[in-house]
Amino acid sequence: MEQRRLGGSGLWVSRTALGTMTWGKDVEESEAADQLTAFVDAGGTFIDTADIYTGGQSERIVGRLLRTAIRREDVILATKVGHTPEGNRPFDTSRRHLLASLEASLRRLQVDHIDLWQLHVYDPGTPAEETLAAADAAVAAGKVRYIGVGHLTGWQLATYATWQRAGQAMGRCPIVSTGAEYSLLNRRVEADLLPAADDCGASAIAWSPLGRGVLTAKYRNGVPSDSRAALPHMAPYVEPYFDERSRGVVESVCTAAEGLGVSPLAVALSWVRDQPNVAATTVGPRTASQLGDILAAENVVLPREIREALHDASAAPLH
Repeated sequence: MEQRRLGGSGLWVSRTALGTMTWGKDVEESEAADQLTAFVDAGGTFIDTADIYTGGQSERIVGRLLRTAIRREDVILATKVGHTPEGNRPFDTSRRHLLASLEASLRRLQVDHIDLWQLHVYDPGTPAEETLAAADAAVAAGKVRYIGVGHLTGWQLATYATWQRAGQAMGRCPIVSTGAEYSLLNRRVEADLLPAADDCGASAIAWSPLGRGVLTAKYRNGVPSDSRAALPHMAPYVEPYFDERSRGVVESVCTAAEGLGVSPLAVALSWVRDQPNVAATTVGPRTASQLGDILAAENVVLPREIREALHDASAAPLH
């Protein structure tokens, strides 16, 4: 699997990241172990989780598997911080919360450091300099190696990145990545966040590159009983992409797939993966079979004409 550099840093990650958002809920630990082993065997190195995923269960499962299924040194471990659904406000990136949450993540993951610690959200109730000073302190303590951010707006990312860049001589750590939902069904980040990231020297990590599963064409003729959209807690997440525009984009993807002799999944994933300044795409398969389909798409490269046709078919309106 191709390895790519995050931002201008020395950190290289596999261009496909294994997402673990549903580990401990929709994905049992035995299935997670099979996925993780297959992913690493295929050359994958980038594992993505968050302190909020399944109430911390995702981190706990990752932590156990780092001791039983694979070697810790073979992967780049990324987690996130900042959501506080049980707190008095939805977001908290104060020094108090960040450093306490970091210690909790380290315990759940059973590691002494995190490779990429991502500020999951922008917290308007905490000064940016306080948030970033806490991140720098985590790096200085040896508990974090690199700092990224979640799905911020362009100006929020620029605020963080500029503050860090201005103080690099004083030991401030650069922002090396920004997470963003990005697919042929959702290209809003092209207008603001992606140009800002490029200017700030940060790479994009694209999550939901398959349009929440819709771009695999599995919903072309209805909702399969074993799909995410058939689950009551996941249906609201998928259904926004059941509109007329999305159906048209899916048909374009299917036409391209038929012409190339590959799966719709391979077409949709390749399109995002090779967009400018995208370092990695985060996928969240529920089964080892689904992961196998994703890994099989690693060698698919879309011809320029196909890329341009898909660009035009999905260009407007932005979802």
